[in-house]
Amino acid sequence: MTTTFTPDKFQQRRQGIGGDRMFASDDNAILKQINDIHAPDGRDFDVKPLLHIVENILIRTTTTTALTPALPGISQGSAQAQLDALEEKTLQDSSGDMIDLLAYTINKISCELSCKCTSGGDAHATAVAVFHIVSNYSWEAKLVLALAAFATTYGEFWLVAQLYPTNSLAKSVAILKQLPDMLERSDFLKPKFEALINLIRVMVDVAKCIVQFKDLPPHYITPEIPPMAAAIAHIPTAVYWTVRGIVACASQITSLIGMGHQEYTSSPMDAWELSGLAHKVSNIIGHLQSQLNLCRQHINDRKQIEAYMLLVRLFETPHADNIKILRALIFDKEDHPPLYDGFSRTKVSLDVLRRRNVMLFISELQVPNDELFILEQMYLESRENPTRPESQYEVVWIPVVDRFTPWTEEKNRQFETKKEKMPWYSVDHPSSIDQVVIKYIKEMWGFNKKPLLVVLDPQGRVVNNNAIHMIWIWGTTAFPFSSMREEELWKEETWRMELLADTVDLRIPIWITEERIICLFGGEDMEWIRKFCFLAKSVANKAGINLEMLYVGKSNPREKVRKIHDIIAQDKLSHALPDPRLVCFFWIRLESMWYSKVQHGKTVEDDHIMQEIVTMLSFDSSDQGWVVFGKGPTEMAKAKGEDIVKCLSDFDVWRKNVVSKGFLNALSDYLRDIHTPHHCNRLILPGAAANPERVVCAECGRPMEKFVMYRCCTD
Repeated sequence: MTTTFTPDKFQQRRQGIGGDRMFASDDNAILKQINDIHAPDGRDFDVKPLLHIVENILIRTTTTTALTPALPGISQGSAQAQLDALEEKTLQDSSGDMIDLLAYTINKISCELSCKCTSGGDAHATAVAVFHIVSNYSWEAKLVLALAAFATTYGEFWLVAQLYPTNSLAKSVAILKQLPDMLERSDFLKPKFEALINLIRVMVDVAKCIVQFKDLPPHYITPEIPPMAAAIAHIPTAVYWTVRGIVACASQITSLIGMGHQEYTSSPMDAWELSGLAHKVSNIIGHLQSQLNLCRQHINDRKQIEAYMLLVRLFETPHADNIKILRALIFDKEDHPPLYDGFSRTKVSLDVLRRRNVMLFISELQVPNDELFILEQMYLESRENPTRPESQYEVVWIPVVDRFTPWTEEKNRQFETKKEKMPWYSVDHPSSIDQVVIKYIKEMWGFNKKPLLVVLDPQGRVVNNNAIHMIWIWGTTAFPFSSMREEELWKEETWRMELLADTVDLRIPIWITEERIICLFGGEDMEWIRKFCFLAKSVANKAGINLEMLYVGKSNPREKVRKIHDIIAQDKLSHALPDPRLVCFFWIRLESMWYSKVQHGKTVEDDHIMQEIVTMLSFDSSDQGWVVFGKGPTEMAKAKGEDIVKCLSDFDVWRKNVVSKGFLNALSDYLRDIHTPHHCNRLILPGAAANPERVVCAECGRPMEKFVMYRCCTD
């Protein structure tokens, strides 16, 4: 005699399990009821091995049958890779003893689900019954145990269905369960199984998400932290509705067993019920996932702070050599040397820098070509005689890359191109520089786009937060590039032509030795340049002096300045720098003098060299030409374009003083005589954190007004 379920009875069971009550339930009332049942007794176990087994069962049963389409967004190849990974995890987990202890509970839940679902019991009552069985367990354990109970039933169901065509035992069992009729009607059942698979997927995701909260390190996050507190408050609701999903899935599987061919018709309500639960559980996991992300961000922030403070303390601690400091700055893998040697074109370890003076060249990927060219020339010059004391240093390029923007192929090409061009060491890849190190570089060393040269002595002590300015001013003479050495060099300096320009052109030191009068001039008014050069040569001839004139352009050598440079050289109006990049170098050195003085607390009011530097920068900021004369170690004179033209035009007025005072002294006296108090000086300083709030005029000593200027010059 064949026992069958009548359609009326099936409809009654379906309505009892789902129905309007599922979506009309008050979560607060449910939460109170479930929390009243929750009575953990301290028993705790690692649920991950059991969850791996459950996930393995559920994924295999949802990817290998005719009725169950592939999971949304997951290719067959990806699904197989996921299965292989789960299989590996399952084999690695030593879960045998744990399963022995939990088998009774899992079986009890399975029986409860089977009994209640077969008899058409209320879904909420069934879920409450499950919670009573697992009342002594933690929330994540409750959920994984319930999933494990469902996985046994679901797995057995599909095991028989899959083996039915080829295995006699499976075929006999399938006949008793009337599975052949179900398989023959597979087209009608697909909507239901699509909804079933989607619900199973989100239920597993909820379990995995809740387990991840359990694994968060308590050292970095506590239950009082807002996202963690929000998650803890929400997890009971998540567990309840996931168990409700388990009950619904178990009910659908049970409804398929023992149903005859003629009695079953596809019901859209079944798929709707499952889809509704999947939607609700998906919303729950969305909320939990956002809280989990916030928790992870909090943990990451705490770790970043901890790592940052460790780095701070490391720099404050004395060391026998510099290797600990270097390894803290540059991530060093044992099997992957972190440095690239630009000379030998090979990867090398940090040991090549042990007990060496190290200059960290810190910049963005886009290093200014002019500055890079100058630094390369100085470095290569020092390598020509490596035994000299001032050559006992190494340079390492540290590129600062924003980790929050994608590392594209274009950026990688840009990095590789720069790295190959540099003759010194570079990090082999920007990923060797941790975000904590970048934070330290910005906050402790003041990096803000413009390149820095941070100097470490052989013991890893920072002896100069930025030696780039003293390098531009004095080159390798500044060795060992410490702040103390910088202060010593300034004490020895006076305002003279040698300080201003001796490294810009190799002819200048010769002219100084020969006691020639040197005239540097700049501007971009070609008419004024021609007039000045004609007058200067005429006066030099009348005065019988050896005058050497050199055009140094402007600090922003645009195309117009380059054309003037070529005209001067072509028409032989004066000397011109052999390489246009040296024009940039002249002004970089001058700006570096200003920065260096500011770093040492000097101002126009209390430092004569600072006053002269600001005057030169004011000349460059104006629209007209300018000149500076110099002779020997001390004699200097300067003037704006209009003043020097008038002075030279009036040479016959003051030429009588040249014999008694000397040419430069006579020139300076006449410039003072014709100078008017009215003036309007501008001073444009490049953007930098070191710019002071108060700057006084180098001409009259009054405070200058401060403006902000943005400039983009492409001509």
